[in-house]
Amino acid sequence: MKSSANAMPLSRRVTEMKQYSISKFFDIAATMKDVISLGIGEPDFGSPQPVLQAGIDSLNQGETHYTANAGKLALRQAIADHLERLYGVRYDPATEILVTVGVSEGLYLTMNALLDPGDEVILPTPTFVSYPIQAALAGGVPVEVPGRAEDGFALDPDRIRAAVTPRTKAIVLGYPNNPTGAVASRASLLQVALIAAQHNLFLVSDEIYDRLVYGVPHVCVPGLGEDVRRRTILLGGFSKDYAMTGLRIGYAAAPQAILKGLVRIHQYTVMSASTTSQDAARAALLTGEPAVAQMVAEYDRRRRLIVPGLNRLGLATSEPRGAFYAFARVGVAGMDDETFSEVLLREEHVAVVPGDNFGAAGQGFVRLSYATAYEKIEEALRRMERFMSRHG
Repeated sequence: MKSSANAMPLSRRVTEMKQYSISKFFDIAATMKDVISLGIGEPDFGSPQPVLQAGIDSLNQGETHYTANAGKLALRQAIADHLERLYGVRYDPATEILVTVGVSEGLYLTMNALLDPGDEVILPTPTFVSYPIQAALAGGVPVEVPGRAEDGFALDPDRIRAAVTPRTKAIVLGYPNNPTGAVASRASLLQVALIAAQHNLFLVSDEIYDRLVYGVPHVCVPGLGEDVRRRTILLGGFSKDYAMTGLRIGYAAAPQAILKGLVRIHQYTVMSASTTSQDAARAALLTGEPAVAQMVAEYDRRRRLIVPGLNRLGLATSEPRGAFYAFARVGVAGMDDETFSEVLLREEHVAVVPGDNFGAAGQGFVRLSYATAYEKIEEALRRMERFMSRHG
């Protein structure tokens, strides 16, 4: 007797995968009118006009075919020039740079290229929701290293050192941080790099928000020195800095001996990233600086509105120095972060993301994105003030 498809079991990896609540709140918000979303981590700016035009020109010129697996060499050269110009780190565009379908694919390739079953991956938390899932899907074991709100969720080398075991294979760094907006200092990154060298570990550095910093420098991890560079996989992209989320284009940079592992998986997974998006990304690197400066200035203006506004309401928020997120403690409302998020959405039509989606260290917090219009943030704060007058 044949079993129906519905009765056939899915893989244990999938059935045991942690379910996050982010989509639940967006589903609720979609049924409401007049919702102000501070939830989604996406720029509200359009892609710069030269980027759009480059994509249009690419299509009009018939650039609708596969590229080399690693991506167009002209784009890889532009990425190499960009990294050297900004951070003084050199990569060979022919052998050390891979163009990916966003940083998400770069992370997937990295985890699968590095990890054997049971290998541990250290994750300072709160952290982006994909990191532990991608590690687990690759057969690895995610190990959370909780940050402390009283330190502004700063990178803590001592806690990372204490988490290292004989099974540790890699340390994943995501700075500027999603969801906290924390920026790692050069001193702390150098200490983590020393830990990696002492234990022969890989460093995976997701620097998708590298240009979105406010009053502090971004430290590019492989730029810390040649010994750091040789064990680091740098992940970067265009979604956040250049407002190109829907074009799904990013890159991985690493020494050839490491990168060839990512390329091997990439060629069997997606063949190559979108040709149109590759041409648009090259235009972003060559012409996008004015747009980046304009967006950073506006994000900074919004940052200086939302953080004092939240603190004034009793929702303690440390100052984010990068990305476009504020991470607010909500215990004063007498609710956990899931309840706070749902009640705020239902009562005041303001959407935020519960902090427990980003690891145990995020419990009791909510993430608010200020990648939305200044006037909408003002109105959201007014609504939250009414909410806190009832629940605070």
